[in-house]
Amino acid sequence: MRRREFIALAGSATTAWPLIARAQQARKLPTVGFFGSSTPSAMAAWIAAFVQRLHELGWIEGHTVAIEYRWAEGRDERYAQIADELVRLKVNVIVTYGTPPTKAAKQATTAIPIVFAAAADPVGNGLVSSLARPGGNATGLSLQQSDIVGKKLELLRDALSGLRRLAVMGNVGNLATVLEIGEVKAAADRLDINIVSLAIRRAEDISPAFDALKGRAEALYVSTDPLIFTNIGRINTLALGARLPTIYNGREYIESGGLMSYGPSYADLFRRAAEFVDKILHGAKPSDFPVEQPTKFEFVINLTTAKALGLTIPASLLARADQVIE
Repeated sequence: MRRREFIALAGSATTAWPLIARAQQARKLPTVGFFGSSTPSAMAAWIAAFVQRLHELGWIEGHTVAIEYRWAEGRDERYAQIADELVRLKVNVIVTYGTPPTKAAKQATTAIPIVFAAAADPVGNGLVSSLARPGGNATGLSLQQSDIVGKKLELLRDALSGLRRLAVMGNVGNLATVLEIGEVKAAADRLDINIVSLAIRRAEDISPAFDALKGRAEALYVSTDPLIFTNIGRINTLALGARLPTIYNGREYIESGGLMSYGPSYADLFRRAAEFVDKILHGAKPSDFPVEQPTKFEFVINLTTAKALGLTIPASLLARADQVIE
């Protein structure tokens, strides 16, 4: 080999080596598969809370940990595809939100640890054996949303004196939603409130559900679900058009025009999910950690929406709110 060619080859190898080294280093980073059941914009605040807590625990995205994000956009048919893709990537841990995505992840792998940042009734839905001893490869945080149904109906009735007819919207393809709707019906019966069910399974069912309602209800209870969350703007627009006050499970659902929410702080749940991930990346097993329950609940009222609906929220109820959006 001539000297000039050797120098050129050596120079190119020297230039390429840092790139190869960096690529190898990136491949060696522990990797979190973030199974986004909605959209990046919808879940932005939750992602920020999750990444920030990881950072506080010493995990810096792109430097000490890699995060592979995948987005289902609330479409059931995407759940199994994303779960299978994350398994093929051989991520170290999968983080989910919602019961259907968590089930899809569990069906795709029994080896990769799964942390659900928020799941409704994880025992009843078969995600874990028990809260204290989850068993298997999944653990995380339970929403316990069925447990607060009665509280939400009482708050709605306090806001709407004389409430007698309540519409309930939920994705009946989600077993957790079906269980919650059952709790709503039981609580409504105790409060002498009649229920009108608005069952949906896909985004295309939302507008026809409102068309079928046609003045048969005085308010709307919306069950938490990735499909609902992905389409929350449309639901709130239709509810406002139908002059229906709404109640949800989290503040994120009313920022686009819902009336009230009562439920756990989702940002707090995602921060705590990061703590599970930290322990797993340090070698712990999901079965070592009991499923935790929410510790921070928020009652939020959107006063702008109340004014748009012509409602006067009692001062006593406003005083109980953790936040009033104006």
